[in-house]
Amino acid sequence: MTTLPLARYRSALETYIDAKDNTRAERIAEVFAPDAVLTFSLATSNIAFPARTMGTAAIARTLVSDFGAQYAQCRTYYVCDSLAVVEDEIEALPWLVVMREPARQALRVGHGVYRWTFGSAEATAEATLVSAFHIHIARMDVVPDPDGGLLAALQEGLSYPWLAPVELRKHFEALAGTIPALGFVRDFAEPAMPAAPFVSSSSA
Repeated sequence: MTTLPLARYRSALETYIDAKDNTRAERIAEVFAPDAVLTFSLATSNIAFPARTMGTAAIARTLVSDFGAQYAQCRTYYVCDSLAVVEDEIEALPWLVVMREPARQALRVGHGVYRWTFGSAEATAEATLVSAFHIHIARMDVVPDPDGGLLAALQEGLSYPWLAPVELRKHFEALAGTIPALGFVRDFAEPAMPAAPFVSSSSA
C-alpha cells in the first residue's frame, strides 16, 4: 500500500523532471531528503556518472548543474500507462531521454529504469521526499545532428513527461520507417526493462 495519495508521488517525479530538464538545481531540495543517496548502474560506455552521490547539494550538481553544462534541449519521459507505488517505493519505472550534446552537434537518445524510494524523517504531510534514487542506463546512442532536425522530429508531439508505451511505439516506429537517420530508434520504441542484477557505474 502507498502511504500518501498517488498525486503526491506524481508531483515529486514531475518536480524532478523540471529540475533536471530545465536546469533548475534549486528544485532538487523539494524532492530529495538532505541525506538522500543517488546511485547509478550503466550498461553503456556512451555516458558516465559517479556510482554513488549523497546529499541534495551533490545530487543537484550531478543531475542538474554538471548535466546541464553538457547537454541541452533535454526531455525526459516516464514511459508507463500508470504509476505503481508500493510501500513508498517505485521499483521499476522506465524512462526515455532525448537531448542534444552541443559540443558534438549530436543527438542523444537513451533509456533505462528508475528506482525510487520515498520516506524520510524530513518528510511532512505536505511533501514526499526521496531517500534513495537509482538510475539504470540500459542504452545511450549518439548520432550526428548538426542542425537539430533529428532531435526536433523525435520530440515533436510526444506527451511530456508522462508517455504511454503505445504512443512511444507508434511515434518512433513511424519515424524509423520514414527518416533513414532515425532507423536506430526502433530499438527505443519499447520501454527499457530492469537490469538484473544492476551493474555498478564507474565514472570516466
